[in-house]
This record gives sequence, C-alpha cells and structure tokens, in this order.
Amino acid sequence: MKKDIIFHPVKGIQVAIVRSNNEPDSEEWNVIVINRNDEPITNVFVTSKGYSNSESGTNSEQRTSTLRHFFAEVSPGGHAVVEPIMPDVFHLNNEFWVSYFIGNQIYDKKFIFVPDSIIEAHLTHIEPLGLKGVLHE
Repeated sequence: MKKDIIFHPVKGIQVAIVRSNNEPDSEEWNVIVINRNDEPITNVFVTSKGYSNSESGTNSEQRTSTLRHFFAEVSPGGHAVVEPIMPDVFHLNNEFWVSYFIGNQIYDKKFIFVPDSIIEAHLTHIEPLGLKGVLHE
C-alpha cells in the first residue's frame, strides 16, 4: 500500500528546459533530467503534461497530452534528454513528475514550470550541459 512506502526528500535531481541552436535561426528546446548525486539513479520514470489554470472563470482550459518516459539509469553527474518541448506551451503550467530509485529506495517529485517562466530573462548557463535554460531544483 502507498501509505507503507517511505518517501525520502529528493536531493540532487534537477529538471531543466534548455535551448540549443542546431542551425542558424533555428532554436530547439528540450527537457532534461540532471542527476547531481554521487550514485546512479535507476528505473527513472518521467510523466509530463501541460495545463492551464481555470482561475479566469472561462471555459478555455487548455491541456496537453500526458507523456511517459522511462530511463533504465542516469549515471552520477549525468543527464537524460526527456523530450523536446515547443515554445507554444510555455504559457501553460508544464509539469514533470520524476520517480526513480537509488538502491532499493524510491523517490519522486513534481517539478512545475509555471506559466511564462521560460523566458529570455530567466535563462541561465547550465554548467553540466553547456547550454542556456531554466533550471528547476
């Protein structure tokens, strides 16, 4: 039962949305999970979705498809590209729920990029990737 599972706080895992330029005048955005722990994380499961808040009182709620990704292992200090992301959804809440194991212990955490948080003014250099992006810890 879920109540019997002990969930320890997540440390050393980050989600970044990064920009790269593969061709002149062509930007590509990707979602990346970064493991800053000294040991590998295994059985990494990432669920992603985008949604709007319905606080405006209108019936214009927006939702994206829910996508699921699995990585057998992300090495210590390594990263995994989860999926490409289009700037068309940056105005939504972009949620990435990351679950993984270190040894026999399960960990999970939701990383939510709030609407319009992925903008030029928020981009920083993300060292292990050598790219600019928005980092969520």
